[in-house]
Formats: sequence, C-alpha cells, structure tokens
Amino acid sequence: MTKGINQKLKMLYLKDIFEKETDDDHCLSLQEIMDKLKAKGVNADRKTLYSDFQELRNYGLDILNSNSGRGCVYHLGNRNFELPELKLLVDSVQAARFISDKKSRELIDKLGKLVSEDQADSLKRQVVLAGRVKTMNRSVYLTVDKLHQAINQQIQVRFHYMKWNTQKELVPRNNGNWFQVSPWLMILSDENYYLAAYYAETREIRHYRVDKIKDLQLLPDQPLQGHPEFRKLDIARYADTHFGMFNGVKVNVQFKIANDKVGIFIDRFGKDIMLIPAGPGAVTTTIPVEVSDQFLGWIMALGEGVEITGPQWVRDKMQEAGQRLVEEYR
Repeated sequence: MTKGINQKLKMLYLKDIFEKETDDDHCLSLQEIMDKLKAKGVNADRKTLYSDFQELRNYGLDILNSNSGRGCVYHLGNRNFELPELKLLVDSVQAARFISDKKSRELIDKLGKLVSEDQADSLKRQVVLAGRVKTMNRSVYLTVDKLHQAINQQIQVRFHYMKWNTQKELVPRNNGNWFQVSPWLMILSDENYYLAAYYAETREIRHYRVDKIKDLQLLPDQPLQGHPEFRKLDIARYADTHFGMFNGVKVNVQFKIANDKVGIFIDRFGKDIMLIPAGPGAVTTTIPVEVSDQFLGWIMALGEGVEITGPQWVRDKMQEAGQRLVEEYR
C-alpha cells in the first residue's frame, strides 16, 4: 500500500478520531476509521490498524471493540473525566460570579475538548441562578492566579482597591493610594472570591473582593507578614464565621433555636455544633462568629424561632438594629 502524504501523523490522527468522534454511544467500524484517515492524507489497512490500536492501548487509551449490525466497531471507553464530572464543573463555572460571561464560555469550550464532540454539545447548557450578576471584570482569573503565586512564594502584594460610585463607575478607594498586604488565603463565599490578607498598618486580617482588585503587583523583596495572627485561625471554619466576608468582633454567641430551624445552623456551621435540648421544640447552642451588620441581618432573615440569648451587648445590637428598621419604615 502506498503511503499517504501525512503518514507519519497516523497515530496522532487515530488518537484524535477516538477522542473526538467516539464514546459509549458512538462507535466507528474499521472501514469508517480508514475513510477518516484517508481524508487526512493517511493510508491504512485492517492489519496495520489492529496493531495500531494495540499500541494506543499500550499508551493508555481505553480502546474497546464490540459487535453491531455493522460488524466489529470501536470506541474510546474510560477518559480522564467522566461526563457527569464535567457537567458539575460546567455548572460551577457558569454559577461563579467572579468569572465573566465571555471567560465562562471559553472555559466551557475547553472542558468540551475532554470528551467527544457529541458529548461536548450536552455541556453547553445554561444554569439559572436567581439574582446572579456576573462580574464585569474580565481579568479576575488572572488576578486570582497572581495572588496564588504570591501566597506560594510567601511575599507581599499591593493593589488599588475599587468601589462603585453613583455614576456606576469603578473608582479607587483610599484616595487612590496603594493597599499593601500579606496575602494568606483565597476564599469562595456567597459566589464571590475573597482574599484574606494581613494588613500591617492596623495589625489585622482583612478581606478584599478579588473582582475589585486592580493593578495588582507582586513584591518579591518583601516577605509575608502576619504569621502569629494566622496561626490562631481555624482555617476550616474561618469562612463560616464571617458573614459576607465583613469583619466584625469575634465572640461566642448563644442562640435559642426552634427545632425546625436547626438544619439552617447545621448547614452554615457544620455538624460539630453542640445542640442542647431547651424544653419542647427548641435547642440552645453556642457558636463563635464575627458580629457584624451582615450577621445581624442574617439572623433577622431567619424569622421567628431564632433568638440570640447572649452576650447581652449582642442582644443590644440586635435590638438597636430592629428599632432602626422600625423607625425607617414607620
């Protein structure tokens, strides 16, 4: 048999054919595979294809054969990702507010290359999240990557931190001065990406919305600070105790909770919280949280059946917040 003009690329073309055009529901006969190779300038016969398939199996491709009405047919079996796994990843990409619509489409197209072309079509679906607003900052994913670099290298960073004005423009906070911090953690909370960092000027841990960070610069000559502060953190529960990533006063808060509201607290704080029976239909618990306006708002939103029982100053803050709302909506 004469060789085709692209004969040296035969194994690569075969790999592409199996990955892009076959799956558990789509198989190809030997003749169909030979026709596809011929269209790419490669000649092959049945005997050489049998040995080529075995070489690809030795390389790691799960090439399977079965019988159908067309005789023996072939397809690619196991892949690095199963289709349900990729669907989960696609849903996460579409749901993430910190990824722009354009970048979401680009990432989903790339995920589609991990399965056959027919399966890739099933990944192009819309996930609807109520009230979701995608970020308009298309460089967020680059900012996230640079922040991870700084965290891994244990160096400080500086950036301009932005806010919206009444003209719907992003303008710098702090009169346009740089924020210089030691980056420690990246946190996904309430569909937003946050940087948890040590701010040396006030000796405290602060949070920054990554999509509001602009002009990020790494400072390789300035090592990370804040080691004592971050050693004290229970990182696994850190995000759970910060409501909306707003800083507040960290304190153990006591609650009385109706039984039908207990699940809300388990979902938020985990199954390790201690629940103590408190008469018919209620329990008490104590949970460390950062008391902020966002925390008080979260408690209000739970409605009847949830009461802060201590400390008294937290009860006072809740009472003040309630009185303010009454006055505003009188």
